[in-house]
Amino acid sequence: MTTDPFAQFKIAQKEAWASFVPLEALTTISAGQLVRFAGVRGGESVLDAGCGTGVVAVSAARAGAQVKGLDLSPVLLERARWNAATACVEVELTEGDVEALPYPDAAFDVVLSQFGHMFAPRPQVATAELLRVLKPGGRIAFSTWPPEMYTGRMFLLVSQYAPPPPPGMAPPPQWGDPGMIRERLGDAVTELRFERELLQSPGLSPQHLRNLFETNVGPISKVVQTLTDDPGRLAQFRRELEALVASFMDGNVLRQHYLMTRARKR
Repeated sequence: MTTDPFAQFKIAQKEAWASFVPLEALTTISAGQLVRFAGVRGGESVLDAGCGTGVVAVSAARAGAQVKGLDLSPVLLERARWNAATACVEVELTEGDVEALPYPDAAFDVVLSQFGHMFAPRPQVATAELLRVLKPGGRIAFSTWPPEMYTGRMFLLVSQYAPPPPPGMAPPPQWGDPGMIRERLGDAVTELRFERELLQSPGLSPQHLRNLFETNVGPISKVVQTLTDDPGRLAQFRRELEALVASFMDGNVLRQHYLMTRARKR
């Protein structure tokens, strides 16, 4: 039996993202955009990998697809079940790991992920798994954060204050670089297409948004916890985060640009 070298890291991820539920509304519009971009049709079998609170899974089910969702966090999956029940749709939800999908080969017509699979520590492993469960001719589509825009730069800022990641882990914003995506998907796909979109988060001030993110964005929450005993460094982190937020605000809106990718498996 092979030991996962990132097992402890994944446990920490599971705990860190459990607080995300209050932010799900911010990703609801983008979930519908991803489902449309992927061309999900009624009757298709769809996997939402790293489904979180199920906003993509429910959107795909409302389009008539037969949907399964998978996520590391049981807390987020409980919310996803509530969302599916409230929307009166069926979604089969499973606690699991994008790097070890519990589905047979060629099980799905469409594989989706919204800001989810990008947190798998080994992109080559996650990519192989997502493509393994996709049927030949099936479509893979996902949304990710470009490294040069707000969320990508936020992750870079966090990395400067957080404990170093496990050796061999790839930074999540790499998944927002079209060149890196081309390299990772390689010759396994055709009809590769990119489209940029904008997620807008309302906020009364950079300080309001910083407070919101400290409570509900896992990596930021972890940094704040880590720096509790170092008030000077914590204050510096907060100043830098607020300045970053301010640089992407337009009035009372934080502009979070993201990248959608779609391809067809050969």
